Amino acid sequence: MATAHPAYPVGLRLTGRRVVVLGGGQVAQRRLPALIAAGADLLLVSPEATPSVEAMADTGEITWERRAYADGDLADAWYALIATSDPTANAAASAEAERHRVWCVRSDDADAATAWTPATGHSEGVTVAVLTTEAKGRDPRHTAAIRDAVVEGLRDGTLVAPHHRTRTPGVALVGGGPGDPDLITVRGRRLLAEADVVIADRLGPRDLLDELPPHVEVIDAAKIPYGRFMAQEAINNALIEHARQGKAVVRLKGGDPFVFGRGMEEAHALAEAGIPCTVVPGISSSISVPGAAGIPVTHRGVAHEFTVVSGHVAPDDERSLVDWAALAKLRGTLVILMGVDKIGRIAETLTAHGKPQDTPVALIQEGTTAAQRRVDATLATVADAVRTHEVRPPAVIVIGEVAALTPAPPA
Repeated sequence: MATAHPAYPVGLRLTGRRVVVLGGGQVAQRRLPALIAAGADLLLVSPEATPSVEAMADTGEITWERRAYADGDLADAWYALIATSDPTANAAASAEAERHRVWCVRSDDADAATAWTPATGHSEGVTVAVLTTEAKGRDPRHTAAIRDAVVEGLRDGTLVAPHHRTRTPGVALVGGGPGDPDLITVRGRRLLAEADVVIADRLGPRDLLDELPPHVEVIDAAKIPYGRFMAQEAINNALIEHARQGKAVVRLKGGDPFVFGRGMEEAHALAEAGIPCTVVPGISSSISVPGAAGIPVTHRGVAHEFTVVSGHVAPDDERSLVDWAALAKLRGTLVILMGVDKIGRIAETLTAHGKPQDTPVALIQEGTTAAQRRVDATLATVADAVRTHEVRPPAVIVIGEVAALTPAPPA
């Protein structure tokens, strides 16, 4: 087959159309999921198959005929993937595909195929397909590397393709993770790259704001005045106002929007104003910060549960909704957020209700960032440790035996 000309790229619409796959090995295992996702009517012809391919047949995603290839198998096919270990059968099937004008991919001989499979990737409704221009001298690793670079750029926002269609005004509540800019989700980073306005919390990944284009308006939510309640109301109003101007608005929060982040208050305000709202979950500091400090919140034989508690009000405060007496009786891990200035009274309350005074405690300040540091103590000594080591927010407090599983790193 002549290969002087480059392949012509095209997207096949295979929904409901017969696709025949010859061979049930590793090639089929890799290619079948995408063909299933395309809605193809799939026939696998192979005496054997890998366990994963067999599972696809067991669940009815494909039809499997347990036999070798026979002439006529491709007669009604629109597309064929030839991937058996028998060169003679592959050549015969390829010849049949040519006779019936069936587009055919061969895993063993690209020169003998009438179609090539590109290296593909996906990002928010876009499929990226990369083809080498010639069959001879093809370098699949280079092709895959180009695909990966393009897809990663689209996902993390370093490769921005502007939307030219009219966008529906809306707000994305994006969880920025615990602080390290690399720990924001792929979707969150992409939405940041597409934003016109970003309303950011102090605890959000600040380094990401430096990467935004000059035209993006960044509003520091921490500086909105008039007290805590009025500040939240002002944030809600700012979200609504900018969205109504037709702008893409991102509300960038630390951690996860719905873990002590007032995300639901903002979602309710947007819903009442008729503004579409997208919630992008984030990595919560309650799990990620202890992990970054070498502390698992659960561990076999040590802790079978963990509880996350807000410590922004003291146990004896009438506004507290926490049952500290019940928490003192739990054997698992207790993770306290926003509790640095209240940890003395929290420790006293827990021990008063039966928690042993020698229960290990770890305080991780500025977790996942370059300024991260860890201070270890017990319930009996944690209040003094906070003062002695000048622990400041933001810090995550871990109470329980898991805090003693690994030694603290050098200061």
